[in-house]
Amino acid sequence: MATVNYSEFNIDPTIHAENYRFGIVVSEWNSHITNNLLQGILDTFSSLNIKKENIKIYHVPGSFELIFATHKLTNHNIFNAVISVGSIIRGETPHFDFVSEAVAQGIKDCNILTQTPAVFCVLTDDNEQQALDRSGGKLGNKGVEAAITAIKMAHFNENFV
Repeated sequence: MATVNYSEFNIDPTIHAENYRFGIVVSEWNSHITNNLLQGILDTFSSLNIKKENIKIYHVPGSFELIFATHKLTNHNIFNAVISVGSIIRGETPHFDFVSEAVAQGIKDCNILTQTPAVFCVLTDDNEQQALDRSGGKLGNKGVEAAITAIKMAHFNENFV
């Protein structure tokens, strides 16, 4: 299990997230990276006593498909937050730019068009090593940050006045 310094993320100790429900959409493309991110999310949820039965994982073929699946999950109000997990690595064509921009805008749209927070856990790196470094390597695991963000946004949404 990943070691997490929760004080680094400024988690309010009054947040009791163990009963929150989370949807996680994971891209199968670059699965050696997205699986690492997913593990960071699951380890973080486990360490905060989030019930396993309150976590539902969905797989989609690639990062572009995260948009549809995330919108579907956020639009049905069954989760307290949804996390989109992907890894887009720059190649030799502008495909990277098109997909990165579309996914960022698509997840943003889920946040403004639905009442469920959508968390962006999509790495957009210049090379594979950068993605590995950010998915459990020397720079930590962005999945941990996504899990913390999902908890904080679920709490915000639940307590909005």
